[in-house]
Amino acid sequence: MRHGTIIPENGATALPAVSVDTDRFVGLHAFLSFFGSKELPENPAAPLEQFLPILMPRLSEFTRKLSDWPEHEKVFQKRGGKSFRAQKLLPPIIRPSTFRDFYAFEQHVRTARSRRGLDMVAAWYEIPVFYFSNPNSFIADNETVVAPAGSQELDFELELGAVIGKRGRDIPAAKAWEHVAGFTIINDFSARDLQRSEIEVGLGPAKGKDFATAVGPMLITRDEVSDRINGEKISLEMRARLNGRNLSNGNSSALHHSFPKMIAQASRDADLFPGDLIGSGTIGTGCILELGAENTGGWLKPDDVVELEIEKLGVLHTRVTGRKA
Repeated sequence: MRHGTIIPENGATALPAVSVDTDRFVGLHAFLSFFGSKELPENPAAPLEQFLPILMPRLSEFTRKLSDWPEHEKVFQKRGGKSFRAQKLLPPIIRPSTFRDFYAFEQHVRTARSRRGLDMVAAWYEIPVFYFSNPNSFIADNETVVAPAGSQELDFELELGAVIGKRGRDIPAAKAWEHVAGFTIINDFSARDLQRSEIEVGLGPAKGKDFATAVGPMLITRDEVSDRINGEKISLEMRARLNGRNLSNGNSSALHHSFPKMIAQASRDADLFPGDLIGSGTIGTGCILELGAENTGGWLKPDDVVELEIEKLGVLHTRVTGRKA
């Protein structure tokens, strides 16, 4: 299933919805009610994360029903149900309670450290480390980003995101997939010059990552990529383009620390809640910092268009704009 938070055509209120074909949606509350789900949120416009615990036990069942949607839709419409197009996609989870961004691809870590004259540390191989990023700065597919004040080195980062669907604490890696509702694309925009100054202090990143993270375009449920999951490993092709030029290629199977191990670490002595976002960290070659600004035409600048694509998840588009005077 493909879930999103949308502004419906002729509407103004954000609505969690399920995609029923290439360009039409049905409100998630109406969809679940039609198929007999109980204990739904009273408000049909409740955030998507409130519906995830209801979806989780029946993901495969609902996916099968969607494959027969043309037949179900006849009855749905007779009961007053409606489908609609989206005038705008919002981040699937508009404001998760937490966004933990990990640092799990060895190639990215090794290259980024070497550019700062640093060797790899043994602890990285043992501990899936993360930082808390800003869940209030999410931007959606086809939105714009502005470099933060004082920065001349705006960068993109190609990441895979896992969305938690079931609350848990001290989740063992062997049970971690059971807590994942699905996946989305993350562009962890970074101001490298600000980040460099913060890291020298020994704490961060903070303002170098605080200003914008693109997430979307949709949440693709875990059952839709089950053929790409083998044990703890998930294998999805990942690529990044800048102004139509392909810059980055990789596969999520290169993760040194798997998502189950990240989730186990994140939930150690802490609760994870539906909607919480777990970022993989940047895939190898997935940013200008690694590739070298001299090889990419420089850092991101106004009118640049970044496209991040992950197999089965779609394409996340962002345009860079200048600061208003």
